[in-house]
Amino acid sequence: MTGRMAGRVALITGAGSGIGRAIAAGLAREGARVGVLDLRAAAADSTVAEINASGGAAAAFTGDVSVRSDVRRAISGVVGAFGRLDVQFNNAGFNKPMRLLDITEENWRAIMDVNALGTLIGMQEAAKQMIAQGGGGKIINTASVAGRQGYPDWAPYCASKFAVIALTQAGARGLAKQDITVNAFAPGVVDTPLWTQLNKDLMDMGASEWPGQVMEDLSANSLLGRPARPEDIVGTALYLASSDSDYLTGQVVMIDGGLVIV
Repeated sequence: MTGRMAGRVALITGAGSGIGRAIAAGLAREGARVGVLDLRAAAADSTVAEINASGGAAAAFTGDVSVRSDVRRAISGVVGAFGRLDVQFNNAGFNKPMRLLDITEENWRAIMDVNALGTLIGMQEAAKQMIAQGGGGKIINTASVAGRQGYPDWAPYCASKFAVIALTQAGARGLAKQDITVNAFAPGVVDTPLWTQLNKDLMDMGASEWPGQVMEDLSANSLLGRPARPEDIVGTALYLASSDSDYLTGQVVMIDGGLVIV
């Protein structure tokens, strides 16, 4: 298969749905062999089935990104299936909103473990494999507009995405001599299952009056005036994963329709 990712192997975490699934499919269309890691086995299998049915090459793995042994097992599985690892997308994440004064230690730890610790573990384990095999590599982290400013009803999520940006900068500095670039992209409002659940949670806690209100209000404040679709993220993800971005590292690319301009 030819394409901008021909000959490259990528692992995408949280690729059973939403942004991760769209990225996995987009990389496969451009010739990448793709590992799909998700907490839900059925979701990972569904993404892989779709890619393989379209003529791509993908393999499914199940695991929790905050558990190092799960991440190691997935990377080992990708290398066993496809021979190497060239690109790692640390994309898995979740949010559970709570009002600022109601946030619990359990809520904080759960979100930080997946979004921040999971990113750190993914970076570390991917980099170890890339260094061992030689030839450098690319690590791409999923940040958020919530990593650029804080929102009171999802403060732990914001903190976790600020952490992702810090880890991206630290990783870029720490891995440059190994020819590994580390970048991130920061979506705004994306119409995915994460936002569907977020809308429900916000209604349940009385922070919105009708389904989809927060997503619609935030999207209306962006320059483009609409929420993103997962496919809107794919072009930037492909750029960061391909040789087009070889001289880019330590950066966060905003893909938010102009919601935050920094």
